[in-house]
Amino acid sequence: MAHAIKKIRTIPALFENDDCLVFNKPAGLPVQGGEKAAVSLDSMLGAAWSPKPLLVHRLDRDTSGIILVAKHREAAARFSALFSRKGEAGAGGIVKQYLAVCAGRPCPDAGSIRLDLEIRGAVKKSETRYRRISGLCLAVEDGEGCAFSLVELELGTGRMHQIRRHLAGIGHPVLGDDKYGDFALNKTLRKALGLRRLLLHASRLVISGDLAAQAGFSLDISAPLPDYFGPFTTQLSVASGQLPVAGS
Repeated sequence: MAHAIKKIRTIPALFENDDCLVFNKPAGLPVQGGEKAAVSLDSMLGAAWSPKPLLVHRLDRDTSGIILVAKHREAAARFSALFSRKGEAGAGGIVKQYLAVCAGRPCPDAGSIRLDLEIRGAVKKSETRYRRISGLCLAVEDGEGCAFSLVELELGTGRMHQIRRHLAGIGHPVLGDDKYGDFALNKTLRKALGLRRLLLHASRLVISGDLAAQAGFSLDISAPLPDYFGPFTTQLSVASGQLPVAGS
């Protein structure tokens, strides 16, 4: 238990009130335990707090960034209901924004990806809104050019691996994706730029409008990019301060 308490204290808490905690989850840490996950965010919370904070939404193991947990059952029921409803930035609602570095250049530079996804044998409608922030073409191997883009994304629905599957589905997979990605490109970038992780980060959480009234507070919080994004965001010439990288 002492080890888990020490470990949870190394995960940055971005926000706390009487109802919830918001963490910046590192990549590689599963949210829930399982056969292949002896340690998870859920188990660490149970060891460090009593009563244990409760999960109300999820992030993939390999996705870093913002995750909110409820401190008690009443708050968990309220947040679970709120997270089932999606909003748009500025329109009121819960908005979950992500940043990803993907292969190539999505066209057009902003739009919506609507692809049906099979989830546990059932076909589900799904939507991801995206905006390309910047891009670059680098000579990474034998002078051959490699284009990639930094994109901001918002979930219109919340299907399993939705962003990864949607970007792969339009031919622009997330770099470092070992399930839906371009494996040859990942190997090239591992040698050239040290790519070791999935370049997908839950960067911003907004609770506003009517949903803020239901939650009992408003929130607009951002989490800095992990330092392993550095070789890519630096070369994309993103303006200093616009996309902070941990440790920079």
